[in-house]
Amino acid sequence: QVQLVESGGGLVQPGGSLRLSCAASGSGFRINTMAWYRQAPGKQRELVASITSGGTTNFADSVKGRFTISRDNAKATLTLQMNSLKPEDTAVYYCNAKVWRVVAGSDEVYWGQGTQVTVSS
Repeated sequence: QVQLVESGGGLVQPGGSLRLSCAASGSGFRINTMAWYRQAPGKQRELVASITSGGTTNFADSVKGRFTISRDNAKATLTLQMNSLKPEDTAVYYCNAKVWRVVAGSDEVYWGQGTQVTVSS
């Protein structure tokens, strides 16, 4: 079993910054792509940003130029730096990881519990 634990959410004023972190734990797996998703009230969950094990990144158009994503493969951690935050960034943010289970020989997807980000004055 792989566990993902997020931290770093909170309340911030428009134009402010927040950093979200996600730590993966468990054994017998190799993490491939990691990503951040978000879900606002009444809306579907959407991809915010992703990063492969090799460091290739992808961003939703709505966050390009404002958010950066990074990972530490040795520590199995994922970070989302969010700058110039807008009220429309308000959502629950979820960490996501696609992993390869070595013994089982299977691809699996795991989610964190989510962390609330609220952008409001």
